[in-house]
Amino acid sequence: MTTNQQFEQLEKAFFHDGYQLAMKAVEANLEQEALHQSLQEMYAAIDGLIDSLFVYAQQQNQVIDCKKGCSWCCHQPVFALDYELDYLLAFMEKSFDDDTFSGVQEKAKQKQTKLGTLKGDELMNAKYPCPLLKDNACSAYEARPMACRIYLSSDVKSCVHFYNQPDDKNTYPALLDMPMRLGRMMNEGFKSALKTNGIEAKEFRIEEKLI
Repeated sequence: MTTNQQFEQLEKAFFHDGYQLAMKAVEANLEQEALHQSLQEMYAAIDGLIDSLFVYAQQQNQVIDCKKGCSWCCHQPVFALDYELDYLLAFMEKSFDDDTFSGVQEKAKQKQTKLGTLKGDELMNAKYPCPLLKDNACSAYEARPMACRIYLSSDVKSCVHFYNQPDDKNTYPALLDMPMRLGRMMNEGFKSALKTNGIEAKEFRIEEKLI
């Protein structure tokens, strides 16, 4: 079996796992607690994969440059599915005091004002801080969407370059392919199970849901 075939098998496995996790929530009549529990389990599985990648990279003297306090990627548009953002909001309602919650919503409104009319490359290259960014760290880290979890770079210089020169078509962040592809497939499986049961998940930018 070739490396590509092995990776395709991995993608199918992660899709299947995501599908089965969503089906657990379906069998519980899609009550919010059950849906959030399934989503939490999916995130835990992806986090486990990423933790293993960090250990493997260290053993091989390779680098994953992502760490707390590095927030270059937290200034670009982040898209997530509505069930992820509902989970994020529930976390905020439970964990944030009223002033903190209101402050995040105000920042979300400001970002929506900046980005709301942009499209295409102009939107994707826009740089404006995430409403949840505080002291260069995510204030809702435990509940961040899949897109944030799987965005891992092997070279922080490439991230800085993309932040400063997003229109440069020759240089992009040096992102790790495996977590990005497997995380997306797992989320696609989750989404597919919901669709099979009559629920069409839609995608939003984070700030659109926070307001």
